[in-house]
Amino acid sequence: MKWLAGLAGIGLLLTTAAIPVMAADPKGVEHVVVLMQENHTFDNYFGTFPGADGISEGTCLPRSRTSSEAGCVAPHHVDVPRTEDPDHGRGTALNAYNGGAMDGFVWAQEERNLDGADAMGYWDGRELPLYWNLATDYVLADRFFSSAWGASLTNHLYWVAAQADNSHGGIPPAGFDATTIFDRLEEAGVSWKMYIQNYDPTTDFRSGAEHPPQVVWSALLAFPRFLDDPALRSHIVDLDEYFTDLEADTLPAVSYIVPGGASEHPPGNVTVGEQFGTSLVTALMRSSSWWSSLFVLTHDDWGGYYDHVPPPQVDADGYGFRVPGILISPYAKRGTVDSTVYDYTSILRFIELNWGVDPLTARDGGANSIGAALDMRQEAAAPVFPDRSYPPPQLPAAGNRLALIAVYAAVAVVFAVALVWVLVPSSVKVVRRGRSRAAPE
Repeated sequence: MKWLAGLAGIGLLLTTAAIPVMAADPKGVEHVVVLMQENHTFDNYFGTFPGADGISEGTCLPRSRTSSEAGCVAPHHVDVPRTEDPDHGRGTALNAYNGGAMDGFVWAQEERNLDGADAMGYWDGRELPLYWNLATDYVLADRFFSSAWGASLTNHLYWVAAQADNSHGGIPPAGFDATTIFDRLEEAGVSWKMYIQNYDPTTDFRSGAEHPPQVVWSALLAFPRFLDDPALRSHIVDLDEYFTDLEADTLPAVSYIVPGGASEHPPGNVTVGEQFGTSLVTALMRSSSWWSSLFVLTHDDWGGYYDHVPPPQVDADGYGFRVPGILISPYAKRGTVDSTVYDYTSILRFIELNWGVDPLTARDGGANSIGAALDMRQEAAAPVFPDRSYPPPQLPAAGNRLALIAVYAAVAVVFAVALVWVLVPSSVKVVRRGRSRAAPE
């Protein structure tokens, strides 16, 4: 019966309300967890987010670089969870940038015989409610730029080494040799792991000419010393160990997470990628490590999608276009949009400052640390788990909650009495009526 289901729901509400919140253990940041998803710009995911520097009204980009008669394409909401895969190479990125005019995103795709309209599509809280709620409750960075023009490989080198290391032509035959943040951590005795979704230990840059995403997106699998030194290689593990480490309270100081099929790389389903990324965040929230952690959720390059903010040019490699950046921590400046200029080396700068290791290059040495999004003077805050709808259902005001719970409790009592009355056998009721009538004798 529906009313019995409602009674069970009320009981669950009362039970949930009685669960105490775990006390905070303010230690500062002892764990940094970084997830780098794939191929989306800031405007493509958060261009309509309240309070962020998003898409301007009236925007419409030309289909042709030479003819106005070809018309233009306006930014438009995409109501399906995937598009085709726009070209996102360095040359196409520079064409889209068009010397800072930021008006070549459509024709740059059209000139490669692709549908330029895909570049102007965007998703919002309807398709990405988990990400939008995390951005609402924590820190959304609206000046987080990719480190380099173009696609994945060079940006992943900046992610671990703050430099391109000859990656513009692909992975060199001898692999990469730059000093990485993990070399610095090893020297300092700071724990670290790289967790890879569906990790295949037999696949690395030596496996063949066509390098699969696992190699490109992890980068370390293209460094001979990280493959040949058993001590270093032991830090590269399957993603299952992330959950094991959280449960065992053995999460390392620095964790890099590399996705597999749930990477959000077009034409992949963005809702599946969002659920994957958020599951990693909520697993951390449920663990004892939450109280001393910073989770960074970002994407590795622009993916061919539109963004309206011209990236600052700090050197020949970049910056590239803006990417999503959400900073999640018990010390986060909650509910804010952070317009500090960041790139992937800003993550490295935080790690370097937090654990006292030297910068890798001039790029990370001069980067703004993502620590600007934290307030270490505040008490570590309990986690806010993201709702599956955006905006989430409104809870009653705090002053009304006790009264509402009291009403629910009273209703529950009424239902319980009614339930007993329904379930008591009718013969018992008749006997009780008879006794009641005979009482005056």
